[in-house]
Amino acid sequence: MEVNKQKLVIIDTGCANLASVRMAFERLGAAPRVSREAADIEAADKLILPGVGTAVAAMKNLNERNLVPLIRAAKQPLLGFCLGMQMLAEASEEIMSEGEDKGGLIDCLGIVPGKIRLMEVGNLRLPHMGWNQVEHDERHPLLKGIPSGSYFYFVHSYALEVTDATIATCDYGQPFTAIVGRDNFFGAQFHPERSGAAGARLLQNFLEL
Repeated sequence: MEVNKQKLVIIDTGCANLASVRMAFERLGAAPRVSREAADIEAADKLILPGVGTAVAAMKNLNERNLVPLIRAAKQPLLGFCLGMQMLAEASEEIMSEGEDKGGLIDCLGIVPGKIRLMEVGNLRLPHMGWNQVEHDERHPLLKGIPSGSYFYFVHSYALEVTDATIATCDYGQPFTAIVGRDNFFGAQFHPERSGAAGARLLQNFLEL
């Protein structure tokens, strides 16, 4: 299906970066729609799950907007960005404030295996912010034309452990999942919309899945 004829829906999670995500796809010739309506989400050819902020707030928004069952039931390709990717995991240990219990886990969507943990980075700074290399074996269609070792833009302190659903990794103190995939669900820990030509290519590959 031609890019400009696809029904591309950016799920309205209530986060702040919806406009930049929409514009990234518009630059590729797509015409995305931002919506939280069940009819739009179910009729979409492709879905985008954006996210900024904390896992607590993000999951609260999804539940309040009755989006959790819709996302879990999605049959079309879905791509999560940054916190949107993290929400695909089983659970997260991210807390909303320093006053909360750091030992607890927040239930996430449970679509891909693994948990979101505070990154162990040694003497490196958190958050992990800026450009870093993503390593992969180049066999997945989402990574077509993107050489292993390409740079993408990251801003995060929590990350998904490496699992059997990991498609690509990044190293910051220790390896973590940079791109995850399970069935029709995919996630990128970095911000493709802020990652230059490599990020644009990944979005184009997603549109062509």
